[in-house]
Amino acid sequence: MSLPSVHTQVALPAAQPDFGRALALRSMAAAYTELPRYLLAPEVTGLLHHIPDWTQHALVNTLWCTGGRLNEILALRRRDFRLNDAIPHVVIRTAKQRRAGSGRPRRGTSPNRVVPLSDPAYVDEMRRLFASVREEFETDSDTGERRALPVWTVSDRTVRNWINRAIDAAARAGVRLSIEVSPHTFRHSFAMHMLYHHVPPKVLQSLLGHEKFESTEVYTKVFALDVAASHKVRFSLDTQTSLQLLRGLNPPV
Repeated sequence: MSLPSVHTQVALPAAQPDFGRALALRSMAAAYTELPRYLLAPEVTGLLHHIPDWTQHALVNTLWCTGGRLNEILALRRRDFRLNDAIPHVVIRTAKQRRAGSGRPRRGTSPNRVVPLSDPAYVDEMRRLFASVREEFETDSDTGERRALPVWTVSDRTVRNWINRAIDAAARAGVRLSIEVSPHTFRHSFAMHMLYHHVPPKVLQSLLGHEKFESTEVYTKVFALDVAASHKVRFSLDTQTSLQLLRGLNPPV
């Protein structure tokens, strides 16, 4: 099923949505196969609770707090995190730009995007992680250049296994999620969470690194359903009242 494109500005809901209504909205949107599958903030928090390992927790939390693609997060080095600046942020090298090599990006584009880290608890978590774990380096065998390794030197499959173990642990504790969860789910969840907090869609486009706005617009389509439902438009009218109105327009001769 396909949802029409939303060309008018969609009014976004309150920053702290009613959880039950937010679940109902997500369930309704699930009928459209092209709309994103996402978790709500309480669900992400519950899932993170079941990741006891610091390193694993920090990686999954980075997916959630930055909206980065998994391959972008796995490429992050310690120096990409600017945790002690006046506005903490992370510099993410967009995956498509990294695949394009070291040449100059197309005119008007940048190989990097900056994502402000607005959650103090997450910033503190990363500070504690970096304070407790020594940064690792590798030396190029040809040039002798010493390069910093990424913060997480693990594979895509390893991260998926971490998430699956957390899902299983949560289920054993009675916390069950109603959607399938993958690393990319956290990117969708980040986008929806930002929209719930009234971040303009054009700003979200920049944070996600979308070249075309149409890629970001898909998230606002979820809220289009909420707007339609919130207006509570009724189509059934009182029959006698309607007949009286009609007879008044056509009085008997």
